[in-house]
Amino acid sequence: RRRGDSADAENDGETEHGTSDDDQAESDEDSDADDHEAQADDRDDNGGSGSSSSRRRRRRRRRAGDSAADAEPQSTDDPERTVVKVREPRKKDSHADRGTGPDEVQSIKGSTRLEAKKQRRREGREQGRRRVPIITEAEFLARREAVERVMVVRQNGERTQIGVLEDDILVEHYVNKEQSTSYVGNVYLGKVQNVLPSMEAAFIDIGKGRNAVLYAGEVNFEALGMANGPRRIESALKSGQSVLVQVTKDPIGHKGARLTSQVSLPGRYLVYVPEGSMTGISRKLPDTERARLKTILKKVVPEDAGVIVRTAAEGASEDELRRDVERLQAQWEDIQKKSKQISTSSPSLLYGEPDMTVRVVRDIFNEDFSKVIVSGDEAWDTIHGYVNHVAPDLSDRLSRWTSEVDVFATYRIDEQLAKALDRKVWLPSGGSLVIDKTEAMVVIDVNTGKFTGQGGNLEETVTRNNLEAAEEIVRQLRLRDLGGIVVIDFIDMVLESNRDLVLRRMLECLGRDRTKHQVAEVTSLGLVQMTRKRVGQGLLESFSETCVHCNGRGIIVHMEQPTSSGGGGKRKKRGRGGNGEHQHETHEHEHESAQTSPEPVEAEAAAPTALPEAPAAEPTDAFVPDEELYSSPAEAEA
Repeated sequence: RRRGDSADAENDGETEHGTSDDDQAESDEDSDADDHEAQADDRDDNGGSGSSSSRRRRRRRRRAGDSAADAEPQSTDDPERTVVKVREPRKKDSHADRGTGPDEVQSIKGSTRLEAKKQRRREGREQGRRRVPIITEAEFLARREAVERVMVVRQNGERTQIGVLEDDILVEHYVNKEQSTSYVGNVYLGKVQNVLPSMEAAFIDIGKGRNAVLYAGEVNFEALGMANGPRRIESALKSGQSVLVQVTKDPIGHKGARLTSQVSLPGRYLVYVPEGSMTGISRKLPDTERARLKTILKKVVPEDAGVIVRTAAEGASEDELRRDVERLQAQWEDIQKKSKQISTSSPSLLYGEPDMTVRVVRDIFNEDFSKVIVSGDEAWDTIHGYVNHVAPDLSDRLSRWTSEVDVFATYRIDEQLAKALDRKVWLPSGGSLVIDKTEAMVVIDVNTGKFTGQGGNLEETVTRNNLEAAEEIVRQLRLRDLGGIVVIDFIDMVLESNRDLVLRRMLECLGRDRTKHQVAEVTSLGLVQMTRKRVGQGLLESFSETCVHCNGRGIIVHMEQPTSSGGGGKRKKRGRGGNGEHQHETHEHEHESAQTSPEPVEAEAAAPTALPEAPAAEPTDAFVPDEELYSSPAEAEA
C-alpha cells in the first residue's frame, strides 16, 4: 500500500507541477494555500487510498472555479455555467423599419402585379417540366381524327348562332346580339382619367360610358421608353394622357372592361405582336410540325415583331404564312397612322374586330371539320367570301342549308341548349351534376343520383360515376363558356389510383378546349380546382336577364309585420275558409304576384276591424273532450 501511495503522490506532484506551470500568473498567497492543502491531503492519504482521487478532483474544480471567477465575476445567486442574455433596448419606431416584423404587413420592391406575373410564368415553366405526358402524340392525332366535327350556322334576323358539334353532341355555342356586342380585340386611343398607385392600375376612357381598367402588368413600358427605369404605372401614365390600348375582356357585371397596351392582332394562322421579341407555337401541334414552323418563321417574321402560331397553321405553306404576316403588318401600320392623325382629345376607335361570324370561322374552322352548314343569305355571303380569301382549299367543305326545316332542330341543337341552361345536368348512367355560379367562383357538385352500379363494390360504382362526370364537366365548361375559378367536388374515392384515373380523364378531355386553362392539384378535402380564362359572357347570360324583383338572388324576403291585436302576440284560430289561412300562404316568385287589384287590399284592410265582432256572431259549441288525453272514450266521457 505504501508503494502505491508513493506512486500516487509522485503522480500528484507531476500533475501539480504541470498545473503550476500553466498558472504562473497566480499570486503567492494562493500558491502557499494550495501547498498547505496538498500537504494536508498527503497526510490524509496515509489513512486510505480510496478517497485520494476524489480530493484531487475537488482541488482541480476549485482551481478552475477560481480562475473563472477572476476572468468574469458571477452572481452568487446563479449556479455554475449559467448563461445570462441581455436583451438589446427596443429601437424607436421609424418609417424605414416598418413592415420588417413578423406581425407587420410586408411589401415588395417594384410592382406587385409584375411580380405576380413573373411568379405565374415561373410556376408554369416548372409545372411544364414536371408534367408527365398524358397521352402520346400518336394517340392524340388518332383521337382528333376519330372525332367528327361539324359547324352549324343559323342566321335569324339580327341574331346569328353558331354551334360546334363533336359526334352529334353540342360542345360549343356562340351567339351574336345587337344589345350585347363584344369589344374584345378592338384597339382604341383612350384617355387616362386617373391613376391609382396603391392599386397599380389606371382607369381609361375608351368612349363606352364606363371607364376601363389598365393594370401595371399590362403596360408596355418598352414602348413608353421606360425599359431600364422603374416600372411604376404612376411614372408611365398621367391624367389626361392619350394611350393606345386594346380590350382583352368585356365588362362583366359591375366590373369594367380589361385593357392592355401590348397590342396583338390575330390572323388566320398566327397572332402578330408588334414591338414584340418572342415567338410561340401552339402546344397542340406535334413536335415535327413545330420544328417545321419554327424554321419558316425565321424567314418571314420581321425582327421588330413577334408572333404566336395558332393551331390552324398546321400544314400551312411558307407563302400562306408570309401573306398572313404581311397583311397583319399592314393593319398595324394603319393603326399607327390613324393614332397620329387624330387631333381631338376624345377617345376614338382605331381598329375593330370583324363580325362574330367571321371571328369564329377565323379562329376555329380548320381541317379538323368535315363540313360547315350555313343557314341564311347574309351569313352565307360573309363566310363564303372570307374562306375563299384566306383558305380557298377549305371552300369545298362549305354547304348551304336550303330546306324549310330549321337547321338547329334537325341537329337537335335547340334541345341541347335548353338542357345546358338548367342548373342540374343528368349523366348517361343516372348520376347528376349541380352547377352553381357565384361571384367568386363556379362550383360543381357530383352526385350518384339514380346510378346504383352494375355489380362490384362501392369504390367501383363511385369511380365509374366520377369518370362520366369528368367528361361531362369539360363539355359543360365549353358549352356554357364558364370561366374564372372552378372547384369540382367529386365523390370521395379511397384508392389513389382511382383518383389519378379521374384526373387524367379530365385532362384528356380538356385537351380539346382551346380556351386557356390550368388544373391545380387536388386539395386536402378531395376538391379539384382549376382556372379557365373568362373572356365574355356565358351561355346563361346570353339568353337571360336579371330578375327585377329579386335582383338575381332567386328568392324574395318577406318580413312578417306584427299584428295590432292583443293576446300576447298569439293569433286567433279561424274557422275553415276563414282569412286566417291566407296569412300562411307562400308567396310565389312570379311577375303576376306583384300585380294585385285594389279590391283584395280593401278587404284585407277591413279584416282587422271585423275581428272583435266575429266571436259574437259564431254560435257557442258544446264542450268536446279530446280523446287523445285519455286512455279510452269512456274515461273521457266520465
